[in-house]
Amino acid sequence: MANAQPISRYPVPEPGAWPDDIRARILEVQEKAGFVPNVFLTLAHRPDEFRAFFAYHDALMLKEGGLTKGEREMIVVATSAVNQCLYCVVAHGAILRIYDKAPLLADQVAVNHRKADITARQKAMLDFALKVCRESGTVDDADFQTLRKHGFSDEDVWDIAAITAFFGLSNRMANVISMRPNDEFYLMGRVPKAAADAPRK
Repeated sequence: MANAQPISRYPVPEPGAWPDDIRARILEVQEKAGFVPNVFLTLAHRPDEFRAFFAYHDALMLKEGGLTKGEREMIVVATSAVNQCLYCVVAHGAILRIYDKAPLLADQVAVNHRKADITARQKAMLDFALKVCRESGTVDDADFQTLRKHGFSDEDVWDIAAITAFFGLSNRMANVISMRPNDEFYLMGRVPKAAADAPRK
């Protein structure tokens, strides 16, 4: 049975109230995913911030570079867990499982990335992301040197820090507005799609 709890503390605009560009973005996501992630619906309450949020999100998460799409999602999951953001851990955990075809990975990364089934390079990446998340004022040249030894460029380091910082904003706003994860996210990447889509009794 679908969860009847509200998805936000704030009003969620009806589709007829969406500006045209926001409607087009939401319908595009719905067509691709088969449902509308609640982050799109809740942020439609503030159209200007919706546009700015997703423009920065796309600039960080969809770009080409030294980080894979899965590694970018690892950063989101690990740092969102530190920030106790249920929405982002659940939603981006689902995306991570799908990108890396690894049903157990998101749970491992959220709880303790050092015990996760990932490479030493990825552990170093997440060590740095969590340092930025918890104590960015202590980042120094030694952190850059460590990451360079693992093959990261300085531009990659910027990306790690920027993803961490951007989702720090996202985590805090999701917590404040009590953004609820879509039920669909919980099974994505864990079970075959046909089983996930089957009606629940």
